[in-house]
Amino acid sequence: MNLPLVAIVGSPSVGKSTIFNRIVGERKSIVEETRGITRDRIYAKASWLTVNFNVVDTGGIEVENRPFQEQIRMQAELAIDEADVVIFVVDGKIGLNEDDKMVAKMLRKAKKHVILAVNKVDNINEINNIYEFYALSLGDPIAVSGEHGIGIGDLLDRVVKELPHVLDDYIDNSIKLALIGRPNVGKSSLFNKMVDQNRVIVSNIEGTTRDSIDTSFTYDDKEYTLIDTAGLKKRGKIYEAVDKYAALRALRSIDKCDIALLLIDAKDGIREQDKHVVGYAIEAKKAIIVIVNKCDLIENLNDYKKEFLEKFKTEFKFLDYVPIIFTSTVNFKNKKEIFKTIEEVYESYIFQIKTSVLNDIIQEAQMMNETPNFNGGRVRIYYAQQVASKPLSIALFVNEPSWMHFSYLRYIENKIRDSFELKGSPINLILRKRK
Repeated sequence: MNLPLVAIVGSPSVGKSTIFNRIVGERKSIVEETRGITRDRIYAKASWLTVNFNVVDTGGIEVENRPFQEQIRMQAELAIDEADVVIFVVDGKIGLNEDDKMVAKMLRKAKKHVILAVNKVDNINEINNIYEFYALSLGDPIAVSGEHGIGIGDLLDRVVKELPHVLDDYIDNSIKLALIGRPNVGKSSLFNKMVDQNRVIVSNIEGTTRDSIDTSFTYDDKEYTLIDTAGLKKRGKIYEAVDKYAALRALRSIDKCDIALLLIDAKDGIREQDKHVVGYAIEAKKAIIVIVNKCDLIENLNDYKKEFLEKFKTEFKFLDYVPIIFTSTVNFKNKKEIFKTIEEVYESYIFQIKTSVLNDIIQEAQMMNETPNFNGGRVRIYYAQQVASKPLSIALFVNEPSWMHFSYLRYIENKIRDSFELKGSPINLILRKRK
């Protein structure tokens, strides 16, 4: 993206994510009273006084050596390096501490425009809490309350003043991809391979990624936005509140994508959980590509592929139109194949059918196979028209929608697929009663 970037940094639990959510106008970052919730960098677009910019939330940086602290610090450093302006958030209730001093040292070394925001100044009686932060030598601190929205306007006035000017507003025409799957199937590793950056923390600890991260990049002169989502667990196994937030975030990521890339662990094979995960994408009418990862762990890959494809047909009966790619992020050799498949699926997702051609297909289908009696009547399709793409949506004008049996809709869908190669894309058939 060509928009300027604002990074929000600070030690854990100072309210960075709360301020981030205030700036972007939605609950995009996970906010909870648990230390170290935000690990990866979370991006969003924001606007203030007609000025558009990107803002990134980061994990908390601290002196104490906690799990993932080295990776969190590296991610924060990357965000700072990318940023045009940095909002350094400190806790006005706790006061100046060693973590703040360490972050300030990092920022002075980076030589960025830094705005010091003293958070949790919730009333006028706490305004004096900001003065001790002058010791950080980062200019005049601004008193804010992310929770109550106090001082956020003043903070954004300062941000906009420091931002470089952008003449053209950003229009997002990219192909949007969501990485979905069970925890620990290699989504973050594939994410990094596809964008050629170590933008997401990769570890073998289940559930490392809790937030969804949007990354725009270019491959072969085409624009993409890749969303890495937290692994979706079975509903009965979501114990922590944080995991519940992550599941909701993953669902929202599916909602805004064009194509859902379902990752399956080659060693584990197809699990019941995979059906639940892809079920969200099916319900949202998204295009789907299945990627079987960790194939480097399989001894006889050719035999495995045959067995997998047979099992997939059995387990996912209504996904026979979905392409399947076998890969390994360890020896990532088929990147071109993945992006070629993405391009083909996207073309199917935005496909347009001429009304005359569509009606010829529907009428021929009815002549070959008459509609069955159902719910006390026999449905007749008089006319068909494509009403939308992304996904391909077709309105069927009928005498009585309640007389349409599900199996006949499947038959109509298959007839349309026989006429066009709609790889990976769903067909949304809408019944409308002819007036």
